[in-house]
Amino acid sequence: MRIAILDLCLPHAEFDRHGTIAEMVLAWLAPHMPEATFTSLHIATGVPLPAPAAFDGYVLTGSEKGVYDEAAWMAPLRSFLLELKAARIPTFGVCFGHQIMADTFGGKAEKVDEGFVIGARTYQGSNGEFAAHAMHQDQVTVVPPGAKVTASASYCPVAALAYDFPAASLQFHPEYRRNFVSHAVDLFEGDMISAEEAAASRESFAMDVAEDLQGAEAAAFFRDALST
Repeated sequence: MRIAILDLCLPHAEFDRHGTIAEMVLAWLAPHMPEATFTSLHIATGVPLPAPAAFDGYVLTGSEKGVYDEAAWMAPLRSFLLELKAARIPTFGVCFGHQIMADTFGGKAEKVDEGFVIGARTYQGSNGEFAAHAMHQDQVTVVPPGAKVTASASYCPVAALAYDFPAASLQFHPEYRRNFVSHAVDLFEGDMISAEEAAASRESFAMDVAEDLQGAEAAAFFRDALST
């Protein structure tokens, strides 16, 4: 099984001390998919998109961009997603990946009034309540046709989606670890978030966020999609 991780986040000297986003996704997902080989493609820095059939499945990472931005790679990515849909090639999105998939497949993602959300949050999924790390200000606000909401939160009604073709996505970040999110809180305090918001984010780290959160489910998504 050949899985490509499409890294949609620009390099960042501070954050990349924890590894690139693609490396975080790999560390999260690879233990659950020992049969897979992973290739990271840094699309945000100009690496071209592959032919859709070059890989058996794709993971789209988060990004500092919003779906309403005009990065040079964004329109080609939307076209690529439609090709993946038509070819029924399994596609899994995280945060920005979740948003651009929904926005491309007939829904809508946009900036909402919740402000910049960072820290651990509680979500409700099909198997009950769980905690996960979040870092975003945009959300999916219109569910695409044929998609089903599979997780939600009080602040984020569309926290995860499953489609009626081989695609699924998450708004939260199962690949993030507490030390990375804590570092982000320190960097963003006084700029993107207030001192009070930073304090609340630090308090949220008392929640127990599983390090293998949704990893088995993501692996099962790819296996199931490729076995049909």
